[in-house]
Amino acid sequence: MGADAGEPSSILSLTAAFSYGVASMAMVFVNKAVLMQYVHSMTLLTLQQIATALLIHFGQVLGMSKRKDFNLVTAKKLLPVSIFYNANVGFALASLKGVNIPMYIAIKRITPLAVLVSGCIRGKGKPPTQVTLSVICTAAGVLIAALGDFSFDLYGYCMALTSVFFQTMYLVLVEKSGAEDGLSSVDLMFYNSILSLPFLFFLIIATGEFPHSLAVLSAKTASLSFSVILVISLVMGIILNFTMFWCTIVNSALTTTIVGVLKGVGSTTLGFILLGGVEVHALNVTGLVINTFGGVWYSYAKYKQKKKTPRKLVPDVESHAHE
Repeated sequence: MGADAGEPSSILSLTAAFSYGVASMAMVFVNKAVLMQYVHSMTLLTLQQIATALLIHFGQVLGMSKRKDFNLVTAKKLLPVSIFYNANVGFALASLKGVNIPMYIAIKRITPLAVLVSGCIRGKGKPPTQVTLSVICTAAGVLIAALGDFSFDLYGYCMALTSVFFQTMYLVLVEKSGAEDGLSSVDLMFYNSILSLPFLFFLIIATGEFPHSLAVLSAKTASLSFSVILVISLVMGIILNFTMFWCTIVNSALTTTIVGVLKGVGSTTLGFILLGGVEVHALNVTGLVINTFGGVWYSYAKYKQKKKTPRKLVPDVESHAHE
């Protein structure tokens, strides 16, 4: 994502980074809380995208937000990005049904490894040794943690790993197409939500979620506590996307990554305490500690690499890879 003209104030930078960290951490727990009561993850994602599109549309009608008019050329360019983005989120939500939060975060941290491998395949050259070692350390931590995961769920693990693959494809596509050039965070969110809907409608019908999922949803919304969690989930989906794009525009992709890693440390710790489903085993905890250390080391290595190279106006695909 391009750097803004002139450096943003440190307060604005900190606010953007902090907002993204809080939203990102809260989103994992809110989604997990919804999915513990309502298993139809694709319908949940569809509702989140509808809520995003409607909010941006009415925001523009009321003059509260600005966005460029819908352009078919831009839409065509962003379509593959949108498909991979939704596949990533869809599989991530599906994995949350069976995987506990600490393990989910650990598996998602494999994404930089996948990005590095795809970079080597595409002939991007060898990354710095520290970056490579930290990424291997992160992946090794996942393997150790998985061996000690009493609540091991093969389906959930497969879903999370598939999500990692789609996230890698999404990041590589964004880098190749330069899809984010000239578009604000609100524009990106609007295109993404509009382009997602046909794809998501097809999926919920093909998987047999629809119309059963709507009948279940209307029955569930009779419960006030579920309705509140669902509304929070829809709002948090919008806030998370906005703060992620905002943090990346105001700061850099690197800052967004570091915030993502630190958020992961907090979420892993809280994941053991909140929502349950985690049996503590020495191997599991050791693996998660190694995984988290690898994540922090990766951020440090990327920071050092960035300081050596002049600031680019091209998005750093690897730096988004922790999300």
